[in-house]
Amino acid sequence: MLRLPMRAFWAVARLNPRSSQPTSWTPLITVNQFKGKAITNLRALGALYPETVQLVAQPGLKSFADLKGRSISSGSPGSGQWQLLGDLLAAHGMSRDDIKEDYSSFSQSAEKIKDGNLDASLITAGSPTASIVELSNGHDISIIPLTGAPVKKLQKTQPYYAAVILPAGTYKGIDKDVETLAVRAIWATHAGLSDDIAYAVTKSLYENVDTLAKVHVKGKEISLKTALESVSIPLHPGAERYYREKGLIK
Repeated sequence: MLRLPMRAFWAVARLNPRSSQPTSWTPLITVNQFKGKAITNLRALGALYPETVQLVAQPGLKSFADLKGRSISSGSPGSGQWQLLGDLLAAHGMSRDDIKEDYSSFSQSAEKIKDGNLDASLITAGSPTASIVELSNGHDISIIPLTGAPVKKLQKTQPYYAAVILPAGTYKGIDKDVETLAVRAIWATHAGLSDDIAYAVTKSLYENVDTLAKVHVKGKEISLKTALESVSIPLHPGAERYYREKGLIK
């Protein structure tokens, strides 16, 4: 039986929910906060489930333009979430100087919104997200749409953002579909992981998705068919061997 060291692989979005796929992509092309600090040893094992960009706000806020002068949580400086907020601000003709930036975690920002101490929070996670469910059950909220010309402009420069619909009813009080963005969580490792281990864990995951679906709702959204979607860092050779065997790579 092959023993798999936990240090050998990690899922970007699970270890640090505010450092989702955009952060894994950026180091390899050395832009934004990674300028001159390329991280070149990242390797992808595959794509997992889509994570929805959810701009949660006080009920009176309905559009991105409404956020000017407001307090917004973006997570830790330098994180993928922090970078996303900067990109969205720029796309809408604003900068960080136009808002009051807060660096709270998901759960902390939800508490601050509930208490009236924060206007909005940018949360990228699998939906429904527990902290937003809890917040909406006891406090009216708005989910601000991320769509239109500014967002399309952003997608041209950062194509890993896909247009998706957050369905009505996902959270209490959200009675209409919300147009927003999503990124697919990427399962990643380092270049030094052995080919045999990379092959084995990749095969084990994608050939047992039915079991995952029984124990977690997001398991239903992991599929071999989408295993290479939005993968914008190099594949690990061991994972690539598995995908070639399954016909995903010719």
